[in-house]
Parts: sequence; structure tokens; C-alpha cells
Amino acid sequence: MNRVIKVAALGVACVALASCGTVSKMNPFHGPKSKIVAAKGERIPVLTYDTTVKPSDALSGVEIALPEAQPVAAWPLPGGNAEQSLENVQAAPDFQVAWRRDIGVKSGAKTQVTAPPVAVDGKIFTMDGQADVVATDAKTGRHEWRTNLRPKSKRDKEAFGGGLAVADGKVLVTSGFRLVAALDAATGKVLWQKNVTSPIHAAPTISNGRVFAVDLDDQILAFDVNNGDQVWSYQALVEPARVLKASSPAVLGDEVVAPFASGELVALSAANGNALWDQALSRTSRMNALSEIRDIPGRPVIYKGDVYAASQSGVFAAVDVRSGNPRWELPIASINTPWPAGDAVYIVSKAGEVVAVNRESGQVYWLVDLNKGRTRQEGGFARIGRHVVHPIWSGPMLSGDRLILVNNWGEAVTLEAKTGKLTKTIKIGDASYMSPIAYDGMIYVVTDNAKLVAIR
Repeated sequence: MNRVIKVAALGVACVALASCGTVSKMNPFHGPKSKIVAAKGERIPVLTYDTTVKPSDALSGVEIALPEAQPVAAWPLPGGNAEQSLENVQAAPDFQVAWRRDIGVKSGAKTQVTAPPVAVDGKIFTMDGQADVVATDAKTGRHEWRTNLRPKSKRDKEAFGGGLAVADGKVLVTSGFRLVAALDAATGKVLWQKNVTSPIHAAPTISNGRVFAVDLDDQILAFDVNNGDQVWSYQALVEPARVLKASSPAVLGDEVVAPFASGELVALSAANGNALWDQALSRTSRMNALSEIRDIPGRPVIYKGDVYAASQSGVFAAVDVRSGNPRWELPIASINTPWPAGDAVYIVSKAGEVVAVNRESGQVYWLVDLNKGRTRQEGGFARIGRHVVHPIWSGPMLSGDRLILVNNWGEAVTLEAKTGKLTKTIKIGDASYMSPIAYDGMIYVVTDNAKLVAIR
């Protein structure tokens, strides 16, 4: 399967991937071949399915109100905190690459770098394509320790995915090797390790002494952070096909909001795993067979009483966190995590369109196509059978008055948060499929080639 596209059809779907035609159908970034061919220079809109998303006339001339940027003293969880929401971060005013460091094994035919970085106590923690966890000095890029969690058995010699979170001096690790572990954050020593029945491709979320993670079988598991004992589990609808990007739960108090490949967004009691409510963020389109893949690959975000989440099948929604009632929906297909702040919530679609949405009404402030003018030809043989591709974007993150995104063409860009105007583009050297994080005035990006890039 094409690593650059970064999509895996898992479970039952893996059995079906016996031909190039089947792989093409499973690819969420390039739909099935159409008989309609665009004229040279004309782009076919792919953001929406049955309705049009466009800026609202009612919001014309209305300025987006944003909170003040705040320093980030710790980024211990994939989205910064248990709610997966940090509003506005103060980081990297120069927006220039400071340094790059290898962190281990890069993505390949049998390995994938999928773990977002986390940061506390002067260290950036990362995981490479073969379950090597590395602690790197945030200022210098010097490696402080490295711990490999790859099992010794031949049965489990190949796996990918997983992630990291930090709490109370422990680095919690989930892995495609079907394990959950805790390492000493200062030394990398393994404190405890537990085997689970299914691979875990997503990073864990930690809150109030519990570790929450979603496995490949659409089951959320809760563990005790001190000893790794499993406390409860909840089985959602099993979906065999999903996007490779994996999502982590969000937690607010005693409520855990978990995303699943079925398109279900489920709220559970953190104490016992009892279901509180569920919403289906999925839709089927006659225009796009890939809408049948209902996965929610981006993290749900809890912000000021609402949960914001998007599915790859084409639903971006705001849901009341207590009742589960939807407040608004937009037909935006995305594999990324929304970023709410102030009056707005920002999201980037699969088509590369960044959309600023009013949080209260769901009306659109502005929409910018980042892929306009970004095209190149790939594939084929001797220039026969080549096809046009566009970048795949990850983000956004709000830093000051800028939105920051990265792509698989090795670029990082900034946009004006209030207007969407592109203000700066820099090269980070390698493809990246994970959103950047902010820590102690810097921005950090993990690339597909297992590089940690620091941006000052």
C-alpha cells in the first residue's frame, strides 16, 4: 500500500486488498476514477458531497475574536491536555527551523511513524516506527535515553502505531504490538507493561489516574496509571476499514468522549465505562464511495461545553458535551483535529481547504484552499500513467494571530487566523502527517522519516 498516502484498510478490508483497483477505492485522498475530466487548470471541488460550504453573508466584515496567546509549559497529552484543547499557544515567533534530529526507524513497507510527540520537564518524547521511545532535550536536540518496547517473540515481530502521554513522572505508551506500558520519564526504565488482545494505533489520554485508549477492534480500554490493571472496557460497533491516522479520547471531569472507526462519537463514564450518549458522524454520498469509510481519525475536542469532531465520510459537528445533542453540522470531510478558540473553530478538510467556522452558529467566516497552485505529477512509467497529486495537510494549530499547518511535501505554513491569508512557508525537510505541538516557546514536528524538527 502506498506509504505516502498513509491509509490502511484494516481487519476484514485487508483481505480484500488483492488488486490495485481495490486499493484505489480504499484511498480516502483520491476517489474512484471519474469519466468527467477537468479542463487544464480547472479544479474539481471535493470538499463537499451534497451541499456547498461557503462563507456566510451574515458574517461578512465580522472580525473573529481570539483569546490571548499563552505560554506552554507542558504538552503532556496528544492534544495538549485532557480536553485536547489549548486555545491559543505562544510559540515560534520567527518561524524558522532551529534543528533536526533522528529519532529512530522511519516509516516503510512494514513500519509507520504515527505517534504525536509530547513534552514535559525540558524533554520531548517521541516514538519511532519500531516502538523505540526516545527522550530528547527540548533545547539542544540531544537524546537523553532510548527504550525499545518491541516484543522478543517471533509472533509479534511486525506491528506499527501507538502513541505517548505523560503524567506523574511516567511516560505511558500504547503500541501496535498489543501492549500498554509505563516508563520512568527521567530514565526510560520500564515500570510496568501489560499485554492487550488487539493492537492500539492511537495515543492514550490520561486523566485522574486513568489511562484511556482505543484499540483496533473499536474498543476503549481504561487502565490504572499506577499499575496498568485494566479497570473497564467498552465495545463500540466494529468497523473493518479505517484511516491510518488514529484518534485519542477527550476527557472532561468524569466524562470520556471517544471516537470510533464506525463514525460513532460516544460519551462514557470515566469511573465505570457506562455509556452516557452517542452520536453518529457519518453520511453516505452517491458521489463518493469512500464516504463508506466513516472513521473519525482526528481527536474530538472539548471546548466551552461542546465537543467538536469530524469524520472522513463528511460530517463536521458541534455536539453538546452533557446531552450529546448536536448543535450544528457541516458537510466537511476531514482526517484532522479541529481547533476551537474564541469565536471560531478551525478545521482543514481532506481537500486541503482550511475553514474558519463560527462556534455558536456553524456559519463560515472564511475558506481558503491551500492546495491551489500546489500540484505535481507522480507515478506511472516513462511518464505514462502519471497522475496529479496535491499535498495532504495536518493541523491546524493557533499560535498568536497565526494558524500553523504542515504537509507531506515537507512544508510548514502560517495563515492569518482572522482572514486565512497565507503569510509564510518554510521547508521542514520531510513529509509530516502529524500536527505540530508547542512547548516552551518552540514548535516541534515529527516527520515520516523519523525526524524531530524544532522551529523557533
